[in-house]
Amino acid sequence: MAVKIQTIKDIRFYISSELGILYNEQEARAIADLLIKAVLKITKLPQLYDNEFIISEKDVLKIIDYTNSLKTGEPVQYVVGETSFYNCTIKVNNSTLIPRPETEELVDIIIKENREYEGNIIDLGTGSGCIAIALAVNLPHAKITGVDISEEALKIARINSGLNNTSVSFIKGDILDSEITGLPEAGIIVSNPPYVRESEKVLMAGNVLNFEPHQALFVTDSDPLIYYKAILKIAEKVLLPRGSLYFEINEAMGSPMKQLLKENSYSEYEIVMDLNDRERMIKCKKNG
Repeated sequence: MAVKIQTIKDIRFYISSELGILYNEQEARAIADLLIKAVLKITKLPQLYDNEFIISEKDVLKIIDYTNSLKTGEPVQYVVGETSFYNCTIKVNNSTLIPRPETEELVDIIIKENREYEGNIIDLGTGSGCIAIALAVNLPHAKITGVDISEEALKIARINSGLNNTSVSFIKGDILDSEITGLPEAGIIVSNPPYVRESEKVLMAGNVLNFEPHQALFVTDSDPLIYYKAILKIAEKVLLPRGSLYFEINEAMGSPMKQLLKENSYSEYEIVMDLNDRERMIKCKKNG
């Protein structure tokens, strides 16, 4: 073997050296830690930082294989096949978006505002199921339904539901079709739909553009709120009076979103800033 790797310390040095062109030192170190935990099945921090821990040749070969994939720009979450989201383990592949910290913030708001909630929650555009599953874990008396147009994404979502010991129901359906069958009446609807405008592609990193599903990311510049308009039509039918809507939004679309809600008779709404002080979420209540 040309590369001599025997210990955890060797892994960190190897990965930092190989990924130095794509990532800064801090990012490369974080990726190394993710690979170490994934390959060695580490669950306790002391082992992660035991620099002299000896690694089997089989695991060394896996580390090298993963690193070669990372050098193409493939996101580490796809390389190892999973990520952590709101303390849940979520399997991901290129049929699903990689969950973002902003989406965790959205989930956190819903949980904090609805701790005793016992009704139905619908997650429109569920993807990997991360939102639905995190809500099911943390709101155990609620009944969660996830909807997505992609059968491949729903396969992953169902796996994730079982992995996290939840009983989320999943339905195949197109958000743009307001006649989705099987939706229950719900007191809460949540969605992180496609909202990145085509013109914003130039601002995005290559590892997003080249690997993550465009169907789950992009909308046309001519109708950037198309999914929110469709969700409001669905809400007309299944969201209960005084029910709540929670959206993740494009930070540049806060004002148009407020206008859209006004046009649809939502008088109680609030833009919520994310941790980076961007207009990233909006919540509102359906009139009674």
